Amino acid sequence: MSNPAWSQAFEKDLIEKIPYGFPDGRITANWAWAKASGAGVRVGIVDSGVENGHPAVADRVRVWKSITYDRKADQLRESNDPHDDSYGHGTACAGIVRQIAPDVELISIKVLGEDLTGNYRSLARSIEWCIENSVNVVNLSLGSKKKEHSRIFFELVEEAYFRNIFLVTAANNMPKVSYPSLFSSVFSVACNMETDPDIFHVNPSPPVEFGAPGINLKTAWLGGSYISATGNSFAAPHITGRIALILSKHPDLTISQMKSILRATAGNASAPLSLLDND
Repeated sequence: MSNPAWSQAFEKDLIEKIPYGFPDGRITANWAWAKASGAGVRVGIVDSGVENGHPAVADRVRVWKSITYDRKADQLRESNDPHDDSYGHGTACAGIVRQIAPDVELISIKVLGEDLTGNYRSLARSIEWCIENSVNVVNLSLGSKKKEHSRIFFELVEEAYFRNIFLVTAANNMPKVSYPSLFSSVFSVACNMETDPDIFHVNPSPPVEFGAPGINLKTAWLGGSYISATGNSFAAPHITGRIALILSKHPDLTISQMKSILRATAGNASAPLSLLDND
C-alpha cells in the first residue's frame, strides 16, 4: 500500500532542511527591523490607483496594472499602462507604507473607480495577478461583504499562503464579515487608538489579528494634498509597511514566522517571545 498523498516530502531521505530564521534567544524589534528600509521588497497596492508624483509616494511606483470588469461584455479588461488615482484612497495607503518602509518598490493595481467601488471579479483577479507575479506583500484595504464570493477568495488566499505571498487586509469598518479579511492565512488589521506609526498591537480575540493607527490620520490624497482620514483602510498599510521593513532585512521569512514576529514585537506583548527554553 502506498503512503497517503503529500506524505512523500516527509520521507526520511527526502526531508529538506530549512533555515531556522530566528536568532538564538529572543525576537526583538532591533533584530527584526533595525536599519532596514524596505529596499528590495515589492509591495502591491490594490486600490483606486496611486498618484506616483505625490511627495508621500515619491515616484516609487515601478509597475502599473489596471483591472476592470466590463459588465456588458461580461469580461475583465486589463492594462499595464500608467494610471492616476481615481479617488485618493490608494495614494493614502501607498504613502503610509512608505512612511514606514521608504525604499519599497510599489506596484499600483487599480481595481476601484471614482466612487471607490469595483467588482469582486476585479479584486479576485488582482490577487491572482499578484500571485502570478510573485509580489512580496499586497495591501488590500478593500473587500467583499457577499458570502457567495467567499469561496473564490478563500482559494486565492490559500494559494498566496502556500506561495509565501503576504496579504494584508483591512477589516470592514462595520461589525460585518468581509472577504478576504477574516481568513486566517491573511494579516487582518483594524484601527488601534495610537497615532505613532511604529506602535501596533496584536488582538487576543481574533478573527482580526492586528491593530494599527487609523483614526484621524494625516494621509496623502489627490493633487499632492493631505487630509485627515479615519478607517481600517489606513490601519492595514501600517502592517503592510512593517512586514516590508522586516522582509527587507530577513527575506526568507515565512508567513507563519512573520506572524510570530509581529506578535512578539507588538505594543501589547508582555515580554519578547523567548524561543529557547532556558528553564
